[in-house]
Amino acid sequence: MLADYLKFAFNNLRHRKLRSWLTMVGIFIGIAAVVALISISQGLQGAITEQFEMFGTNKLMIMPGGMGAMFGAFGEELTQDDLDVVQKVEGVDIAAEMFYRSGKIKFEDEIKSTFIIGLTTDETAEIIKNMQGFEVEEGRDLKKDDKYKIIIGWSLWNNDFFEKSVNLRDKIEIKGKEFRVVGLISKIGNRADDSQVYIPIETAREIFDEPDEISTIFVQIKEDVNIKDVAEEIKKELRDSRNEKEGEESFSVQTFEQILEQVNNVLGVITIVIVGIAAISVVVGGVGIMNTMYTSVLQRTREIGIMKAVGAKNSDILQIFLIESGFFGLAGGTIGIAAGVGIAKVLEIIAYQANFPLLKAYYGAPLLIGALFFSFVIGAVSGTLPALQASRLRPVEALRYE
Repeated sequence: MLADYLKFAFNNLRHRKLRSWLTMVGIFIGIAAVVALISISQGLQGAITEQFEMFGTNKLMIMPGGMGAMFGAFGEELTQDDLDVVQKVEGVDIAAEMFYRSGKIKFEDEIKSTFIIGLTTDETAEIIKNMQGFEVEEGRDLKKDDKYKIIIGWSLWNNDFFEKSVNLRDKIEIKGKEFRVVGLISKIGNRADDSQVYIPIETAREIFDEPDEISTIFVQIKEDVNIKDVAEEIKKELRDSRNEKEGEESFSVQTFEQILEQVNNVLGVITIVIVGIAAISVVVGGVGIMNTMYTSVLQRTREIGIMKAVGAKNSDILQIFLIESGFFGLAGGTIGIAAGVGIAKVLEIIAYQANFPLLKAYYGAPLLIGALFFSFVIGAVSGTLPALQASRLRPVEALRYE
């Protein structure tokens, strides 16, 4: 019996092709938007999680500002005294300092703005390189006796920053000082990081006239030590050193697990808002299905009367129209899923070309099956009232309808 209902509903859609396509437009646009946005969001979250896992779970960062430091709320700057306090905390293996400023760099006659990073030149530099995810591909790292030497990001030596590529032994001017290029950094993956330059931290402090300031402290914890306990101990010691009360800290101590949780929370909220907006299209599509089904009931009133006259029950008529409206949602959802996957893949390719490989599309089975099921339910629900109206028609009145 169900096979007959399905065949009957499908034939009706096939005989009204134009109306069927127009009815499905709202559904497939909404489903395409939802699938594309969710797949990009899930792909981005997965890529970010993968990046953080590469850094390891035994590292943390200390930054100026309170809990919102990573989002731009800066407070009292960190100093060498803070670094000394951190290094003495039990459980800390290595503590490395970094100093950075946004500034202008000049190559030949061209001037561009970028981040100028001051790096340590001893063994502590390794923890920063690991956490920042870069390595020298050509040339060498900065050495202890270097003063006006510089290593440059991938974009600068691959003709993607200045009009002309910068090569080893070329000179770059910063704050009136000439720096000779001694190292070329491999591609990190995003435009901001790939356009940065790195100089010795003492030189960076000198040219920016900040002799004691630290922008970020990177900490590696000893093995078999609870990183959360060490983080709490670092907070306590820094509060005591800076004469600050708990909850009023002018600094932020964050493990990568905490940072990842914050990033995922922000991405989750953004995704919910955007998907909610896109879902409006699906609702509009549902209203279109309802309108089409009401029209179909009116046009097929005599047909309904004939079916009832030969023995069809109210439940049979109800199922036929529900299946038909569900088909609208299912077909629109199928097309929407295909379009959404295509859109997400195009966005991934565009992001890759723009040096942002973290933006990836993820097509999980739960997403695709869920979208298909959701579109079918929207179609079936939208057709419920028209189907009830059709099932309640009296045979005699239906046969008289012109």
